[in-house]
Amino acid sequence: MIPRTMKAVLLKGHGGLEQLEYRDDVAVPAPAAGEVLVQVGAAAVNNTDINTRIGWYSKSVATATADAVARTANQATDGGWAGNPFVFPRIQGTDVCGRIVAVGAGVSQARIGERVLVDPVLRPADRSLANVGYVGLERDGGFAEFATVPASNATLIESALTDVELASFPCAYGTAENLLTRANVVQGETVLVTGASGGVGSAVVQLARLRGARVIAVTTREKAQDVLALGALQTLERSANLVHALGRDSVDVVVDVVGGDAFTGLLDVLQRGGRYAVAGAIAGPVVPLDLRTLYLKDLSLLGCTVTTPAVFARLVELIQQGTLQPVVRAAYPLADIALAQSDFLGKAQTGKIVLVP
Repeated sequence: MIPRTMKAVLLKGHGGLEQLEYRDDVAVPAPAAGEVLVQVGAAAVNNTDINTRIGWYSKSVATATADAVARTANQATDGGWAGNPFVFPRIQGTDVCGRIVAVGAGVSQARIGERVLVDPVLRPADRSLANVGYVGLERDGGFAEFATVPASNATLIESALTDVELASFPCAYGTAENLLTRANVVQGETVLVTGASGGVGSAVVQLARLRGARVIAVTTREKAQDVLALGALQTLERSANLVHALGRDSVDVVVDVVGGDAFTGLLDVLQRGGRYAVAGAIAGPVVPLDLRTLYLKDLSLLGCTVTTPAVFARLVELIQQGTLQPVVRAAYPLADIALAQSDFLGKAQTGKIVLVP
């Protein structure tokens, strides 16, 4: 029996943790035509949740995520990830694992009971980038007991992993595989990854090694052993001078999820014809770029956000093969979302933070 109401967390506006409202009287959504209703088993926390809440995506913000959090709120009208106004209230939660409990018109009843991992990307019929959206951003997501998603986004998953472990995959590992795909990383290449102990960075380490690449990881001394255990061959401190440590023109690909002051050094260690792929800027979104470095070294700069269905299918295949290692730091009850996000921002340990309704 599907209840009429559910527990959920509503994001009421841009601002601090006080904008997260835990309620137990939110109406359970009904699946529309072509949709399914998923009973959420677990949903992971991502940088996007924080960035959206504090309005960090606004072009009026030029600081690191932590600095923006300290200022609490940005009320600009371009606070959505795509530069548009964000619609409140919203149930966030991009990473969703659960079971289908109801289906809308046009969806087979046989799908009820399927355990699914949700592809978070909402793609238009023509597969263009113009009107792409995300679960938890353009529509309500997994920080609730139930969520509706397009049936095509609810992907059957057969795995011995727990819901908590599976929920750690979609956004972080999907982003990581997309970065490596866009940068065309192949066997024998050297990949330098920043933020290697975070959700995306640790996924990049694993996925790049699966491609046969040599991985050099930038992380803290305290987390170095964790990152080495995931497959990195070498770690560097965040404060390291990359040119001194590695030499100029020594790296084939840089995968950057940090941004900030290290940007110039990252381009300096790229060899001629190298590729720089970026999908995050928690250390600061505004960086200096000497165009001579870009064109005289024939570098490619790749902004990577929207994943393709093929990337998500590849991710599911690797999960079902047991090839990937989930890296979960902690699981919190949904009611403790403020504590979970505070833990996430502290980044004291390696791995993902997951919420359980």
